[in-house]
Amino acid sequence: MSQKPRICVCICTYKRPELLRRLLSKLEEQKTEGLFDYSIVIVDNDRSESARQTAESCARQSKISISYYVEPEQNIALARNKAVENAKGDFIGLIDDDEFPVEEWLLNLYKAVNRYKSDGILGPILPYFEKEPPRWVLKGRFFDRPAHPSGHILGWKNTRTGNALLRRELFKEDRKWFDPAFVSGGEDRDLFRRKIAEGHVLVWCNEAPVFETVPPKRWKRTVLIKRAFLRGKMALNATRSRTVTVLNSVIAIAIYTACLPLFFVLGHHVFMQYLIKNCDHLGKVFAFFGIDWVREKYVGG
Repeated sequence: MSQKPRICVCICTYKRPELLRRLLSKLEEQKTEGLFDYSIVIVDNDRSESARQTAESCARQSKISISYYVEPEQNIALARNKAVENAKGDFIGLIDDDEFPVEEWLLNLYKAVNRYKSDGILGPILPYFEKEPPRWVLKGRFFDRPAHPSGHILGWKNTRTGNALLRRELFKEDRKWFDPAFVSGGEDRDLFRRKIAEGHVLVWCNEAPVFETVPPKRWKRTVLIKRAFLRGKMALNATRSRTVTVLNSVIAIAIYTACLPLFFVLGHHVFMQYLIKNCDHLGKVFAFFGIDWVREKYVGG
């Protein structure tokens, strides 16, 4: 009798033990229909090992194999590399510590990767608000992400590791899969850009959602603006045509800035949408000139 395929779910975590505990409890409930086995690898990117107690407590009570490792240098790319290095199996599952999946998450990803004969599958990340947010936040849809029909072939700009199942073959060359130069984010899109350039195919599965926790502090205007600057910085770092990108951003900044008073009249959510777009472009320009105006200690997803 042939051995079942094995999936290893990789989780990188940083000072979020309660969210990690919830994620592990949801992973415990995953349906498999007897098609595969799965295990979990946790990499704590906190040198003080703040996730150890949670990980070891869950491991003792779980019917699933849970392994715990520490990456003391605070760098999400290094943490991801350590997780993949210690993952055993035919497939690598990727999910962030502030997310949690539906019961059919792994099952639907596994069925999709075989149905489409792809090298990897990505799925939706939906917002889960801890409290009811202000109306302008909901109307502005600031936490909605692009979605696609199942089977859609993805370009690298639409990729990220918050919800993915990848064949092990994608990680067979060397051990610098995620580039540590991307200290606080963007390392996932960089990896997928390189893999797609090599001819690997990544496909979308709309039936395998996960939910991302959105605490009240994340919908503060200052936080939304800060993250827009960071997105712009990461986007510029991931592109090859930096000069063209920045020139386009300079034009966009001029247009958006001139139109901001009009957007304000159309509603606060519209004003914030375009202010955030403006800050995204400003982030690209600042990064081009080496101005590190906004820094993020840790970006897990």
